[in-house]
Amino acid sequence: MRLVAIFGLVLTLGISTAAAAMPESLSKPDYVAPQDSIPAPQDIPYPGTMTLTVDARDHEQGIFRVSQTIPVAKAGPLTLLYPEWLPGNHAPRGEIEKLTGLEITANGEKLAWVRDDIDVFAFHLDVPENVGTINAKFQFVSATTGSQGRIVMAPSMLNLRWHQVSLYPAGYYVRQIPVEATAIYPEGWQAASALRPKSTSGNTVIYQKTDYDTLVDSPVFAGRHFQTHQLTSRVHLNIVADDAKFLKPKKDHIARHIKLVREAEALFGSHPYDRYDFLLALTEEMGGIGLEHHRSSENGVNREYFTNWDSGPGRRNLLPHEITHAWNGKYRRPAGMWTPDFRQPMRDNLLWVYEGQTQFWGYVLGARSGLYSQQDTLDALAAIAAGMDQRVGRSWRPLIDTSHDPIIAARRPKPWTSWQRAEDYYNEGLLIWLEADQIIRRESGGKKSLEDFARAFFGGKNGDWGVVTYERQDVIAALNRIQPYDWDAFIEERVYRTSSEAPKDGLVLGGYRLVFVDKPSAYILANDRRRKQLDLSHGIGLIMGSKGTIKSVIWDSPAFRAGLKPGLTISAVNGKAYSDEALKQAIEENRGREGMIDIFAKNGDAYHNFMVDHSDGLRYPALEKITGEGVDQKGGIDRLLQPKTR
Repeated sequence: MRLVAIFGLVLTLGISTAAAAMPESLSKPDYVAPQDSIPAPQDIPYPGTMTLTVDARDHEQGIFRVSQTIPVAKAGPLTLLYPEWLPGNHAPRGEIEKLTGLEITANGEKLAWVRDDIDVFAFHLDVPENVGTINAKFQFVSATTGSQGRIVMAPSMLNLRWHQVSLYPAGYYVRQIPVEATAIYPEGWQAASALRPKSTSGNTVIYQKTDYDTLVDSPVFAGRHFQTHQLTSRVHLNIVADDAKFLKPKKDHIARHIKLVREAEALFGSHPYDRYDFLLALTEEMGGIGLEHHRSSENGVNREYFTNWDSGPGRRNLLPHEITHAWNGKYRRPAGMWTPDFRQPMRDNLLWVYEGQTQFWGYVLGARSGLYSQQDTLDALAAIAAGMDQRVGRSWRPLIDTSHDPIIAARRPKPWTSWQRAEDYYNEGLLIWLEADQIIRRESGGKKSLEDFARAFFGGKNGDWGVVTYERQDVIAALNRIQPYDWDAFIEERVYRTSSEAPKDGLVLGGYRLVFVDKPSAYILANDRRRKQLDLSHGIGLIMGSKGTIKSVIWDSPAFRAGLKPGLTISAVNGKAYSDEALKQAIEENRGREGMIDIFAKNGDAYHNFMVDHSDGLRYPALEKITGEGVDQKGGIDRLLQPKTR
């Protein structure tokens, strides 16, 4: 009877819903789906070579002035595209709003163009008879403040990114479109790129002819204060800085970057590039970046990268991460993330391999090269594991779903990151691959490790900077060839299902356990300095920004349960004027007590008291070595971090 009643209720609701449909007396249009008028890309040669000239001298106002010629084979409709889906961004990040002043001509006559009414990155025009080439002129008006986007032109340096300053014809694979690019740089500046000059005259560089795919994959760093260091016969470290005083790497610093390249090539057993250029900006004027390319990487770090070397690891894990992408992400790429042009959407469902295993090897190579000390690396792993445990959103959102976050959120700030989750495939991916490494070591009796997988799966022909794609099953099959195990179930559970805590078994299998102590590690202190914050997230549940502003509140933490939220400004703690030290003192004084911590905070024009129930004191993550009878004192993690080259 009860079931019948429930079904009756459902049926009643259904009838009620139908009755509430739009009245018949109202006008109702029919929908006609729009037709895609943009030609699909074909793998055929483009008839001619584009030329592209970029005047990059106006670094004071941040304006790139572009002149481009595009050969055409026949009269009639032509569609030009502005790059939208950009490799390495995992999302449609083309800054079409910054393309201005577009004027297209043929034989001196202006041609009318119209933007596609669905795809705003496409421009349609009609090519007249007896026209062999059209000319396009426009500006790329780059961001002048961080609120407008990443700053790529600064007083002493610039980042020329070819996709921002060019158009390309629809209907062709971009690897089939030849192009010859020229750049005009500010007087006295020097430039570096994976592209090689065909000729140089003063501040004008004509680059060797290439294809449009390779052009977009070969950005430029240029600057007034510039150094180049040859790391190996095929790898260079090119540095630009806000000021010459920051261009002071010591021999030991360069030696560790040399070691990084040697360790990376030893790890993968090959080099999928004929040459490789680290582009490194030491800057607070140009926007930060970490972006991979086949034969180069864009790296933007704090300008004291070398001069404050001894104050902590800083951003020294960036270059190990980016060069790892030469193998994982560029040479071997998820099938859904390779596209024939920059219009087709990417499918990011394998980012836990693309970025997750890159994050793993980045920290390993940082330790093996000496860019990170072993203790810094252990402290980083502790912070990562504890940080991923705070992502309580895993109870509703599995890791695989975070692979869509670049498209969903585009790295915009979030109110409740720990509940919403973010691009967790980086650090949670690292933990998964750490566990996989330790399982392989255990199951093989120490004869094999994830390094064997990396060499077999990501290794290839030396100098092959092409692309070999893969799917999930290819990863599983390759793991089983290294060490038989139920890898399908392993991945299914950790990547595709919700969970209550982060995958930390790799730490224990590797000889360490996650603990919490009352003093922050050098890694945490350096991270707080870089981010201009105070991280108290593992205890009270707060991350503080400057001047008492709450930067983040961990979901369901003591601070959350007290009603605090990001954006509030704390004025006082336990009746004392706010300072970082006052907050830490109040937290520590309440250790083991039943009393509350009284936080007085401003929300808009109103002030409120928030009583926080937290008696565990200050808590910071650390790794503790597992000891005891029968325990391998040199565990799997210690072995993992040991250098492979001299």
